[in-house]
Amino acid sequence: MSISRILINGELLSCSDSFSVINPARGEVFAQAPECDAQMLEAAVSGAHQAFALWRQDISKRREALMAMAAKIQQHSAEIAHLLTLEQGKPLKQANSEVLASVMQIQMAANAEIPMEVLQDNDQALIKVIRKPYGVVAAITPWNYPVSIAMGKIATALVVGNTVVLKPSPFTPLSTLKIAELIKDDFPAGVLNIICGSDPLGASLTAHPAIRKIDFTGSVATGKKVAAAAAPDLKRITLELGGNDPAIVLADADPQKIAKQLFWGAFTNSGQVCAAIKRIYVHESIKSDLEKALVSLAEKTRVGNGLDAATRLGPVNNKAQFERVKELVSDVRETGGTVLTGGDVVSEQGYCYQNTIVTDVADTDRIVLEEQFGPVVPILAYRDLDDAIARANNSHFGLDASIWSDNVDKAAEVAVEMQTGTAWVNQHLALTPLAPFGGSKWSGIGSINGKWGLEGATELQVINIKRF
Repeated sequence: MSISRILINGELLSCSDSFSVINPARGEVFAQAPECDAQMLEAAVSGAHQAFALWRQDISKRREALMAMAAKIQQHSAEIAHLLTLEQGKPLKQANSEVLASVMQIQMAANAEIPMEVLQDNDQALIKVIRKPYGVVAAITPWNYPVSIAMGKIATALVVGNTVVLKPSPFTPLSTLKIAELIKDDFPAGVLNIICGSDPLGASLTAHPAIRKIDFTGSVATGKKVAAAAAPDLKRITLELGGNDPAIVLADADPQKIAKQLFWGAFTNSGQVCAAIKRIYVHESIKSDLEKALVSLAEKTRVGNGLDAATRLGPVNNKAQFERVKELVSDVRETGGTVLTGGDVVSEQGYCYQNTIVTDVADTDRIVLEEQFGPVVPILAYRDLDDAIARANNSHFGLDASIWSDNVDKAAEVAVEMQTGTAWVNQHLALTPLAPFGGSKWSGIGSINGKWGLEGATELQVINIKRF
């Protein structure tokens, strides 16, 4: 595969250096990606800074450009999805769904109304609060949903008048660079720049003095570094970070009825979802029945190469994460836990790992305390509901939670007690563009989606007009 190019100031540029991109289903290098240098980074940020003054003036042109971008991505969705499966690992059907979802994100942003509020409008004065773009936004995206997360960040920032420098994860750069190739003529030079490189590039981007806002999705550890880099210039930040999402199953829940939703709430994208279920607390009276139902689903759901039509779940994306998953399962065994199913690699080639369910673990075990971000979920018993709530909330993370019960009103009462950005009842991963998405505690700062996402991409200005 030929080396992709980066997009700077409306031009596709080659880089003198490159780095390898690995197909996680095979564990082998299948492509090279461009390594952006310091000079190119400076050109990207400078170009975005220069383009800002004109780009912010005309919202109709911004809407038109975004709709053109959405059309190009939709037209080439199959090609983008194929690249996405090769570099990320997810099944091709799911990759295609992600690409098409990104089209909808862009279209929704293009048609969104920028929030404005009138505080006073009478003979004495007109006082209104408007929202203005920051300037140059640095957008940094992760490897689990590289297309949809990138397009969401781009569309939200651009429609309100910001310009953007986007850097995808070095594990999954190719699908994003393909989009850069397709849409390079849809925006004025400098408005959207898409660069690529290994981790040091992200640090240089976030520290650049011309960046006024950083929109980052990734790990808590890196998110803290981003916040520290933003502090000297008081850059604004949106941090969408990790989660250790609990699911609490009440005693009256029907294990057979909810098992499938719980399974996919935990194992979608092979567990590589910040908002996925990471811990299941179930009342001791139904624990055994729920375990049997989940084990059955885990063993029936095929793990393998995403290009194989029979595959339902793909590999872990990269070797480091693959080794982490193996290490956490090994820790379960060493500390006396029980592996109910899975607990091993699928083959010696690539990073495919069996769907794994464990039990007999303590709240102090790593598999409970840490975010595994892989196809492993622990099941923990409880007797007292208040105790389960306290245990579920006893975490540095606070992204999402779900409550499961035949008594919806009771479950809703429990949901309010969860220290999370979102609490679902009888569902999980029920993400909607109508609601804000963000976390508390270590799970992030700020929100995306809807008017809340648009507000996060802008700063307030009060216009106060005295009338004579």
